[in-house]
Amino acid sequence: MATAQSASQWRGVDRSGYFPTVNLLVEWPDGGPELLLHVEDLPDSYSSVVVHKEVLYTTGVKDDQEILSAIDPNGKVLWNTVYGRAWESSFANARCTPTIQGDYAYMISGSGELACVDIRDGKIWWSLDAYSKFEGRYGSWGVAESPLIVDDKMIYTPCGDLTTMVAVDKRNGTTVWKTETIHDQSAYVSPALLVRGDQKIIVTVTGNYVIGVNAEDGAMLWKLEYTAIDEPRSGGDINPVTPVAVGNEIFITSGYNHTGLMLEMADDYQSVAVKWRSSDLDVHHGGVVVVDGYLYGANFTSVIKGNWVCLDWDTGELMYEQEWNSKGTIIASDGKLICYAERKGTIALVEPTPDKFKILSEFKITQGNGPHWSHPSIYDGRMHLRHGKSLLVYQVGE
Repeated sequence: MATAQSASQWRGVDRSGYFPTVNLLVEWPDGGPELLLHVEDLPDSYSSVVVHKEVLYTTGVKDDQEILSAIDPNGKVLWNTVYGRAWESSFANARCTPTIQGDYAYMISGSGELACVDIRDGKIWWSLDAYSKFEGRYGSWGVAESPLIVDDKMIYTPCGDLTTMVAVDKRNGTTVWKTETIHDQSAYVSPALLVRGDQKIIVTVTGNYVIGVNAEDGAMLWKLEYTAIDEPRSGGDINPVTPVAVGNEIFITSGYNHTGLMLEMADDYQSVAVKWRSSDLDVHHGGVVVVDGYLYGANFTSVIKGNWVCLDWDTGELMYEQEWNSKGTIIASDGKLICYAERKGTIALVEPTPDKFKILSEFKITQGNGPHWSHPSIYDGRMHLRHGKSLLVYQVGE
């Protein structure tokens, strides 16, 4: 069996897309790994599944309301809780992956409402219309942020002219700190936390900037105007990718032919400089992973197309760019890549080598509806996936 590990937030323990399970299958059976569970007719979702103490948690939209669902290992829905208003325009499915810590789940709705739910009974513990309170400003697609919990604080990025990022007390929703404003609008990024010794730094991307914030007091450590370095050819403020970091180096990317940047923080964390830039890996919203000194992900050649790319982390050198289905989502676990094509729902188990996009096994998701935008998660040798109204669990570990 795989080592037990709690996938309790967006893209794994540190939001890097790496899920630290062991003993994954080295290849999948014909037709794909065993489907252990298929739950149908859930509220519509683009979000991921998280697992806490064997219970599955996921968000979805029904009748313009966002709903958190708790599902037992046998597929029984334990409870559904409405926690906020959904985004009401295009692509209105739930985007927020819940963050589970202790006995509580934390969410951000597509309209910028924060909520805390007691997972023992599914009751709302507290909620807050944070978008209105902090006079936020979002772009064309509303809010698509999964909450970051740092110590006793829940982080949210409303942007606007009042502030840029805020921390509220995770126990009651009261304001702990708010940053200075950079007079920008929010993007669609779930922030990352970098722990460097005693320093905790929150890194995220807004409509036009990359910022580093002191998690203790909300001080803006540094900011870099991303769109001033290279103006995206289209797409504008559509920056949906969580930054990834190794040491003091941080990689940021967005789609729409917008240059990816490798940033290097100073040793005192008070500034950043551009180490290298690359137009080869402009990821739309499928994320990137770092394995053994190489970056992997899918680039953007059009709204519906993209190739799979490997870059050298240190230099930005293009190792390969290869066609496979369409662009999509990527995660990593046990020394393998799992790539999920967004158009037709093909999932591949891939060897992470800089030589080529080496597929070991693949199969197609046939359940569910809509685009395949959910990011898979892995817990105890099982891969969890949302597709529209479906939740799927596959046995991918030995």
